[in-house]
Amino acid sequence: MGFHPLFPYRLYLVISEKDCKGADFLKVAEHSIIGGVDIIQLREKNCDPKEFLYRALKLQELTNKYDVPLIINDDTYLAKDIGAAGVHVGNSDTAPSVLRDQNFFKQKIIGYSIEALSQLKSQNAALSDYLGISPIFKTNTKQDTVIEWGLDGLAKIRFLTGKPLVAIGNINVSNADAIIKAGADTLAVVSAICASKDPEKAAYEIKNQILK
Repeated sequence: MGFHPLFPYRLYLVISEKDCKGADFLKVAEHSIIGGVDIIQLREKNCDPKEFLYRALKLQELTNKYDVPLIINDDTYLAKDIGAAGVHVGNSDTAPSVLRDQNFFKQKIIGYSIEALSQLKSQNAALSDYLGISPIFKTNTKQDTVIEWGLDGLAKIRFLTGKPLVAIGNINVSNADAIIKAGADTLAVVSAICASKDPEKAAYEIKNQILK
């Protein structure tokens, strides 16, 4: 499958300092970009607000250097403060329908997590730039989800919507091709890149599976 014209990013890195297992998260991010990552989301769940701001600004320096969009997970205030490319929200966060009414977010990227088929017909899904299908496979990096979609679930969502679909959840080089064939436009990767001893190579190999 080719890229979706409304969301042309194929390999999406979701990064946190914790997921980098002691490695410098900025170096991991840079090597991943060199390897083929097109867009990065900073997801810090248990981080002091000042530290989150500091990490976001340092990461933004890097993403600006490479002209890669920076998405902030959940924290819409931080996204606004630093002028991020966009935000990714779930059902317990500020809704896309609310965000689109705010001047800052009118032209920004808004991603929205889908955890039930009923969400596909919602106004929030309609107003989002992409839908995060979470998780495709269960993962230790995200344990607050209620369903495991699997390839069949992803294919069903693909049949029901023309929206760009970003798949996340235990994605790696061995299953990347199957997830794309099941209907994902974009693969969001955490551990397979962040925890890799060679993030550049890991990103390159997954990107190759997406593009083949």
